[in-house]
Amino acid sequence: MNTVSHSLVRIWGLALRHYFLIRGSWPRILELVYWPALQMTLWGFITIFFETHSSWLAQAGGILITAILLWDIMFRSQLSFFLSFLEEIWSRNLGHIFVSPIRPFEIIAALLMVSLIRTLVGVGAAALLAIFIFDVSIFSLGAPLALFFLNLTLMGWSLGLIVSALVLRFGQGAESLGWAAIFLVQPISGVFYPISVLPEWLQPIARLIPASHIFEGLRFIFIEQTFRIDLLVNAFSLNLVFVLLSLTTFFVILRYARIHGQLLQMGE
Repeated sequence: MNTVSHSLVRIWGLALRHYFLIRGSWPRILELVYWPALQMTLWGFITIFFETHSSWLAQAGGILITAILLWDIMFRSQLSFFLSFLEEIWSRNLGHIFVSPIRPFEIIAALLMVSLIRTLVGVGAAALLAIFIFDVSIFSLGAPLALFFLNLTLMGWSLGLIVSALVLRFGQGAESLGWAAIFLVQPISGVFYPISVLPEWLQPIARLIPASHIFEGLRFIFIEQTFRIDLLVNAFSLNLVFVLLSLTTFFVILRYARIHGQLLQMGE
């Protein structure tokens, strides 16, 4: 065989390795179609909304920028928690932490604290830039902003706990779920459009998402200058369920990982 043939064999061998890696991991297979389908769905709903609500365009700029900043609160809360958890895995420190006197709820509390700081710094900087560049201030929401922030942070933390638990259960092959999970709920959270734009069969599912009530409340404040306390109560109630389910899931999977010795096997 000549040099070119040898090179082609080596290239094929490396490509085949990645094929078997993807074939043996369902999160990686899901990721292949996940992002294109998600982008198509999200922008499809945005297009439908603008086509049927052209009068809304006059105030769309301020609402969309504020919605993006609020969305980033939930996104940063989830991602900061998950990344802090992953850093313990990458450094092979997770097993050592769990065999130490440190209790699981103390680990979670520390990760929540780090997540909160990262979120405040990241979103705070973006909010200040929005004031100087676009003359849009998220702080104009007043007292509701703190309540919106709390609800979106709680939902972000709940998702962070869930995806961290999935990594404990399925290993580092499930890391991509940490990036994908938050965007799974974006199209049905009504970030950029009311949930009434969604197909009728999807609207009941959207109403089970705490964030959808927050973004509905945001539009009521901007468009009708009305603060819907009922939407806030709905969000708090659903978040309570989300938090309890995520904590239960995390501790159940943590117990499974301990029994099967998975904690000491995770790392780079």
